[in-house]
Amino acid sequence: MQPAHFAKHLSALAARREPFAVATVTRTDGSTLAKPGFKILIAPDGAIAAGTLGGGCPEGPIVESAMEAMRSGEPRVLRIHLVDTESAVQGTVRETDPNEIWVQTNCGGTLEVYVEPMLPSHRLVIVGQGGRDDVESALVHLANTLGFETVVVDPNPQLAEAPHELVRESRVDPAALRLSAHDYAVVLTKGERDVAVLEALSKAPLRFVGLLASRHRVKQDLEELERRGVAPEFLRSLHAPIGLDIGAKTPEELAVAIFGEVIATKYGKALPRAPAN
Repeated sequence: MQPAHFAKHLSALAARREPFAVATVTRTDGSTLAKPGFKILIAPDGAIAAGTLGGGCPEGPIVESAMEAMRSGEPRVLRIHLVDTESAVQGTVRETDPNEIWVQTNCGGTLEVYVEPMLPSHRLVIVGQGGRDDVESALVHLANTLGFETVVVDPNPQLAEAPHELVRESRVDPAALRLSAHDYAVVLTKGERDVAVLEALSKAPLRFVGLLASRHRVKQDLEELERRGVAPEFLRSLHAPIGLDIGAKTPEELAVAIFGEVIATKYGKALPRAPAN
């Protein structure tokens, strides 16, 4: 396989912001058609998008392990024993390590395969109202500092630091933004466009959606979203008013409180949020 062909398919999957995995043979013992350096590219649906292990040796168990690695985000080192039927059954029955895999085949050797999940980077999508917003600027800075990709959707932003992507629009288009479960959205629309923006975001599989608003405004927004038929699951998951309860007062402190809640969600931590203004 030509490297350019493999790279082309890898780039296509990355551009779609979908998880995928690369499985590379790192070592072989005994008789195997696969050789060190052989690799396959596994798409999120389990299809082999590119590459080869030489043919004749099992790709199914490697694909299954790659799918699990995509779910967990953790790489795995597999040891694949290519043995006769009796040995495969005995090995499978007694084996407790999920990375030791026994497969019936005529190859007769052993493969060591490194499975590396490739997950989309985490993005912070900030929806602004236009004009100067010091909280918006501070969030862009924090996200850039902490390794998030930053996307600002704002018709007329005034930012001290450039985001990775700037969309000068009032309307939020989840499809155009390629929103996924690796994305976190913070809405800073100050009331005027809250409902329209949140309704649009409710149609995307976002990891986190938060709204900076008073409790009174949050109540009004939720009632209107419910009248519009927005899914109850989205309404329950909405982080509003957004921000951890750290006593934040300045725009920079508010950004820290907001981003702290984003990080807590990233790592599965449930923490108290700040009271409304």
